[in-house]
Amino acid sequence: MHRPAIARLATAAILISGFFFYFEQVQARTPPQEILPSVTLRIGPVTVEAEVADESDERTIGLMGREELAEGKGMLFVFREPQAMGFWMRDTLVPLSIAYINAAGVIREIHDMQPLDETPARSAFRDLLYALEVPQGWFHKNKILPGDRITGLPSPATAQPD
Repeated sequence: MHRPAIARLATAAILISGFFFYFEQVQARTPPQEILPSVTLRIGPVTVEAEVADESDERTIGLMGREELAEGKGMLFVFREPQAMGFWMRDTLVPLSIAYINAAGVIREIHDMQPLDETPARSAFRDLLYALEVPQGWFHKNKILPGDRITGLPSPATAQPD
């Protein structure tokens, strides 16, 4: 065979194997969970409508499988006990920003996370009870920084233990 024919065959083989890899990844994705009950959170003059994930399975699935997250919407993860946190983006298709929040409602850290990246965004603090995920860049766009306080948070007593 001529070199161009071999090159075309190699390219076709790579494309076909890439298609099957992609197809397997799409099939393996976690389906989105139902829309959860929400609360309105206030950070200074800004509000966000956040679904509340306070049960273990709700926190595990989070925003996996969702294809969009509207501006001004988010998901609040509620934990019963203060802890360090590390969220990842397994099967999460939209870019997100996450704020780690302590019992007083103070944002301790904000991290940006990329779709499908399974590298955890680990917290530096161990006193965290809440995590708030919003569309990536939402905190920056609204001039929300670590040290800002969130009001309207549900009691951590409502959270199911892990």
